[in-house]
Amino acid sequence: MFIINWLVAFGKYIEMLGRVFQRPERLRIFFKRYYNEVYQLGIDSIGIVLLISLFIGAVICIQFKMNIQSTWMPSWVPGYATREIMLLEFSSSIMCLILSGKVGSNIASELGAMRVTQQIDALEIMGVNSANYLILPKIVALVSIMPVLVTFSVAAGIIGAYCTVYIGHIGTVRELTVGMQYSFNQWFFWMGVIKAMFFAFLIATISSYYGYNVKGGSIEVGKASTNAVVTGSVLILVSDTFLTQLLS
Repeated sequence: MFIINWLVAFGKYIEMLGRVFQRPERLRIFFKRYYNEVYQLGIDSIGIVLLISLFIGAVICIQFKMNIQSTWMPSWVPGYATREIMLLEFSSSIMCLILSGKVGSNIASELGAMRVTQQIDALEIMGVNSANYLILPKIVALVSIMPVLVTFSVAAGIIGAYCTVYIGHIGTVRELTVGMQYSFNQWFFWMGVIKAMFFAFLIATISSYYGYNVKGGSIEVGKASTNAVVTGSVLILVSDTFLTQLLS
């Protein structure tokens, strides 16, 4: 029964995507909604991205310097480890898990509220492709803004590491800088960006699916928001395993 329900849901998801990825009837309206979604989903998330990344970068540096480093380990390792962790996993995968809770629930609850108040039905009656009109700007906006969020996250994590050096006096700036620059592979940054864009697509489409297909009242909207966050988070973790193997 679980497999059958999953296959039915997957079929509806693909059907929804088929309606979403059609050429908008009016590009001017599409771009107007796109800019609004960029601000709502991306720009409004910069603050939490910077705050979390700043402290995570600081904590990584402190942990390596105080609890992991030994006499056999070079003094530049904390800087190197902070850079690699921020580039390879945190700023792409873990940050998208966090954004899944903020952005995913936002999308699902917004579309769910429109469904239960029959706003989506009204669009359909007027001959508007509601899936394309409502969902496509959200997908394009989140996917396009995600590289910016990844860049800000990496930069904030590195700044957090330097703050620990200045404030906590747990090392020298030179040691940290040597570690940050040691054996830098530019592909690691682009790998994180590619992964984050794929995760952004998952967050936007899965949250839109649950919100768009809500049936019932306000209670179902809350359930759809929860299901969107849980499903999106699980799929991000699963796909991260395969993407890391594929891109490495």
